[in-house]
Amino acid sequence: MKFIFIEGATPIDEDERLSLIPKHLQDQEELNAFENLNITQSLPWAYKQQNVLTISFLRALHKHMFGQTWKWAGQFRKSQKNIGIDAYRIESELHQLCGDTEYQIQNQSFDADEIAIRFHHRLVFIHAFVNGNGRHARLACELLIQKLGNAYFSWGSKTYNHNDLSSLNDMRKAYISALKSADQGDYTNLIRFSRE
Repeated sequence: MKFIFIEGATPIDEDERLSLIPKHLQDQEELNAFENLNITQSLPWAYKQQNVLTISFLRALHKHMFGQTWKWAGQFRKSQKNIGIDAYRIESELHQLCGDTEYQIQNQSFDADEIAIRFHHRLVFIHAFVNGNGRHARLACELLIQKLGNAYFSWGSKTYNHNDLSSLNDMRKAYISALKSADQGDYTNLIRFSRE
């Protein structure tokens, strides 16, 4: 099967590709559909969870989202990617992220949307897993905003009239641009995009 990596996607190396569980998939479109089904099946479990701000939960969430698709689901990446911190720092950075987010919630450092979006951005920036980091970060963010009592994010679907951040389109370009602004410390565009 040939993998197609769009802008902002994390390439999978040959060893990681061999960990694909469903051997019947023929192309990227079938893989995307299979992953989406796996994610959909993980939602009932995910929405029952109480504490989303732990490393064990973040790993379990990724495992539930991609465990029928990839053998490495829920395991921290061991290789360097085109995005993300050094692999050996993943666990300590996630620990810091969870602690920082707990502090922001307890001290109302920002409003709920900004706390959740900052959490999302850092989770994407850390890039803990081989692949699926954006989808994982968005679902973790959704679970966090639910716990904070706010409505779910629309992630650009109101403005762009579709809900597809996995293919190269104007919606994905706006999302990647907003993430890059957040990399520079400006969360305005990412917060706006999350509610568009």
